[in-house]
Amino acid sequence: MSKVVSLSEAASIALHGMILIAREKQGMNVGKIAELTSTSRHHVAKVMQRLVKSGYLTSQRGPRGGFELKKNPEEITFLELYETIEGGIEINTCPMDKPVCPFDKCIMNNVTSQMSKEFREYLRNQTVAEYI
Repeated sequence: MSKVVSLSEAASIALHGMILIAREKQGMNVGKIAELTSTSRHHVAKVMQRLVKSGYLTSQRGPRGGFELKKNPEEITFLELYETIEGGIEINTCPMDKPVCPFDKCIMNNVTSQMSKEFREYLRNQTVAEYI
């Protein structure tokens, strides 16, 4: 079955992982994030390290190690996290990426463009703090 909107596993790990880390006062390790998000430890580690490199998290190795927020949760938008993992959200006017349309009016009525704009705006308005 086809999905109109889908979120990659990496983006899902980033969003959910950041909220889990923000809720935890002592930091959270890869194993616990993987368990709570039902994803592989390896994939969680890869995504979290990308967020460390981007300045959203700090990490500490060892038995008491884990990840902690480096920024205030009110300052971290879902859009920032999503684009850190997936890159910028592209707003296309044509769902088929055609430079010239043979019709006077788009047969899709630019619905994909509007959905992309709304999705981006939704992510921009959500912060990690709202889910703690």
